[in-house]
Amino acid sequence: MNIHEYQAKELLRAHGAPVADGRAVLRAEDAKTAAAELDGPVWVVKAQIHAGGRGKGKFKERDAGTEGGVRLTRSVEAAAIEARRMLGRTLVTHQTGPSGKQVNRIYIEQGADIARELYLAVLLDRNSSRVSFVCSTEGGMDIEEVARTNPEKIHSFTVDPATGIQAFHGRRAAAALELTGTQIRQCVRIISILYNLFLELDAELIEINPLIVTSSGKLRCLDCKMAFDSNALYRNSAILTLRDESEENPKELAASKFDLNYIALDGEIGCMVNGAGLAMATMDIIKLYGSEPANFLDVGGGATKEKVVEAFKIITSDDKVKGILVNIFGGIMRCDIIASGIVEAVRDVGLGVPLVVRLEGTNVDQGKAIIDQSGLNVIAANDLGDAARRIVAAVGA
Repeated sequence: MNIHEYQAKELLRAHGAPVADGRAVLRAEDAKTAAAELDGPVWVVKAQIHAGGRGKGKFKERDAGTEGGVRLTRSVEAAAIEARRMLGRTLVTHQTGPSGKQVNRIYIEQGADIARELYLAVLLDRNSSRVSFVCSTEGGMDIEEVARTNPEKIHSFTVDPATGIQAFHGRRAAAALELTGTQIRQCVRIISILYNLFLELDAELIEINPLIVTSSGKLRCLDCKMAFDSNALYRNSAILTLRDESEENPKELAASKFDLNYIALDGEIGCMVNGAGLAMATMDIIKLYGSEPANFLDVGGGATKEKVVEAFKIITSDDKVKGILVNIFGGIMRCDIIASGIVEAVRDVGLGVPLVVRLEGTNVDQGKAIIDQSGLNVIAANDLGDAARRIVAAVGA
């Protein structure tokens, strides 16, 4: 689960990390009041969306003011004007895709006198199963390009869970960031804060980009991105309250409410499968036979008929879907439950595209009988390869 920049900075501030004062704005009429509560002479107005590259982004609407989702202003009035220009508009960045994201929140923040821009992130290193820090002297909007063209400027190290965070970790980061003097002590403190925050909140990523050195030699977290382990949110109910559902894919959001594992893709064949491994194999074989999957959808081993119905509705609500492949291997899941759900869903929402069903395992004969006796125009498949060939052929016909 992701949260907005201003929410991440509130968490940093609460744990003692150095961040600038700022105000979140949800309504245009509140922008001037929010800006007036901050000291100048520079006010930074930032669009709040769950995507990077805001500074280089472009608004779709022509009347959205100057380009970019991050703007510097030099008066309260100018900050309010820029906030009003952004709110309700659609910002397109390299991470949003061409459809962009609507800006429903603005963050107005005190400006900073920047001497250097650095990069600092905490994440889980799956190779070592340890918390890892990533540092670079090349902070800012083009960190991805730095990683691609100058990987030697990216430094990383892991923390042994037996010792936890130690001062030498902070000094190691300070050396990688080429900090000197009192900046080293500041870096040691920030590293400790980020590590403890990462563990306490079950984070997956805390990215400070940029971490700046001000003209007075102080470190400040100028921007922050945080992502959390969705499977651990039950342990941090306060974090769950920060969720902004308007930033999430509507189909993925609907699926999560029924405990369905769904990820939208760009293909044309909708998939409904039980088991993540089988779902991946199903997508692979669709590609093998010349088409593309429209989604990853795992209904799980203990899915009910109601879950199957909802899964089918989510798939058919995607305008890109030109065919559907249902691939069920009944172990814990019974094939007759899946078949009943498919029949009910088709009768409820209709079927305007080809549907291929492959059933195998527990109660497979009962499941096939339910579909055969339904009178629906369903294409039966004998195995996974046969199912993939049939759905790709039906979509291409």
